[in-house]
Amino acid sequence: MTPPAITRDRLRVAIQKSGRLADPARDLLASCGLTWRESRDKLFCYGESLPVDLLLVRDDDIPGLIADGVCDLGIVGRNVVVEYDLGRQAGGAPGALEEWRQLGWGTCRLDIAINDDERWAGAEQLAGKRIATSYPHTLGRWLSERGVEADIVTLSGSVEIAPRLGQADLICDLVSTGGTLAANNLKPVETLLHSEAVIAGPTHPLEDGRADIADMLLRRMDGALRLKETRLLMLRAGRDVLPEVLGKLPEGGEPTVLQVDGRDEVSVQVLCHNAVSWQRLEDLKRAGAHTLMVLPVEGMLP
Repeated sequence: MTPPAITRDRLRVAIQKSGRLADPARDLLASCGLTWRESRDKLFCYGESLPVDLLLVRDDDIPGLIADGVCDLGIVGRNVVVEYDLGRQAGGAPGALEEWRQLGWGTCRLDIAINDDERWAGAEQLAGKRIATSYPHTLGRWLSERGVEADIVTLSGSVEIAPRLGQADLICDLVSTGGTLAANNLKPVETLLHSEAVIAGPTHPLEDGRADIADMLLRRMDGALRLKETRLLMLRAGRDVLPEVLGKLPEGGEPTVLQVDGRDEVSVQVLCHNAVSWQRLEDLKRAGAHTLMVLPVEGMLP
């Protein structure tokens, strides 16, 4: 069912009230120049610098709020978006959400995990097994694609202890570092989904004034995300070793080479797209560079 048409001149974005995506989401929006005035219950933030308001909710609620038209966009894990849309499709409704942007943080995996002392021979060994998960629709699709019939035990939390409690034979759960699995004598054997934080939005374009506001916000986000990883690399080198030094520069923009007054050497500056590793600096030094500095970039206009 298509949500009713809603006319607004302000954009509404849903983010986690608390959780691992909450602070990075607010930091990203703040880096786009947004400031807010919070309600007393701290569940709604009225945008002061731009017509962009925040709704602070549980992450599982974000897809439904977008699908119902209550919110226009949301910052949420891909795993939540996929599970929600598969649930809609299982009920006979069309998908309502799509990823508008990948944000590159909050990465994790949805993995099948079995007991440490078991050998893994492939998906076929799951036939007839009880699998505990908080993502029954994602797991169900994966099993169906492989022609495997298994019992899916849906749990809302503490999935990793289900085998010890006798609720399941194995689990399908989100994995970041793997520490929780190891603590429960489990090991990951198959990845169903690679997840990260994304900007989720409706499958249809926004209308009225919200479309222009959303375009502006996404442009700012793109710039903020690029800037977050951008570094300014500065160094000096003799003219005789300049070609070798330039060949060792990390990926980035066109380097600026300036003559150093009174010396047979040059100063080199280059904007790098990603973090500059210590190994890269050592390679540059061996090539003949010296006085190397890596500086963060707080603002940039083309």
